[in-house]
Amino acid sequence: MFGRAPKKSDNSKYYEILGVSKNASQDDLKKAYRKAAIKNHPDKGGDPEKFKELAQAYEVLSDPEKREIYDQYGEDALKEGMGSGGGGHDPFDIFQSFFGGNPFGAGGSSRGRRQRRGEDVIHPLKVSLEDLYNGTSKKLSLSRNVICSKCKGKGSKSGASMKCSGCQGSGMKVSIRHLGPSMIQQMQHPCNECKGTGETINDKDRCPQCKGDKVVQEKKVLEVIVEKGMQNGQRITFPGEADEAVKL
Repeated sequence: MFGRAPKKSDNSKYYEILGVSKNASQDDLKKAYRKAAIKNHPDKGGDPEKFKELAQAYEVLSDPEKREIYDQYGEDALKEGMGSGGGGHDPFDIFQSFFGGNPFGAGGSSRGRRQRRGEDVIHPLKVSLEDLYNGTSKKLSLSRNVICSKCKGKGSKSGASMKCSGCQGSGMKVSIRHLGPSMIQQMQHPCNECKGTGETINDKDRCPQCKGDKVVQEKKVLEVIVEKGMQNGQRITFPGEADEAVKL
């Protein structure tokens, strides 16, 4: 329940971005998004900002609930959190879910393999009570995975890859285990042929630097500043120093 009606704001922008009228059907929205998204996809030399705007507009207008809120109250109402909000998803994920894969063919989408920061890593550091009281500086040596600079995370010299035949591109396999008469157990596990990536690279085409792994190991020494008065268990964060990975 709302105590007062939300303030009405612009409710035509998303329609203009997609180039459709306000009474456009779902089929009209799909056709408009399909055409404009392919045209403006960064992998095809399109405008990244335009591509992002298209995804945001389609995400809202393709959802009946969000569209109704947008039509009545405009973009600001969605930003304030009414009906789940709008435009909060990755434009590349929306593009992939719409097309159900890569419309440019195998190896054609470099943004489909864009770089991202991996999971945070915690390294315990032993210090004395005296160090906590007076403050000190410690060296921390670590190894991390970084995107291969030679192939830019593609794993191949040409940038091409093939769908794994072992898992049909899903990255997962299902094995059946017989437990007894008329009793079986199905278990799902990462495909051992493609290491769960869903794709394979021709041996002759593998990147000579990362050997097709898309990442290489880098050793680095960080200087950890322990400030006076820090407590046991307190965390010191180093932004951007975790493993890098390739998002498929």
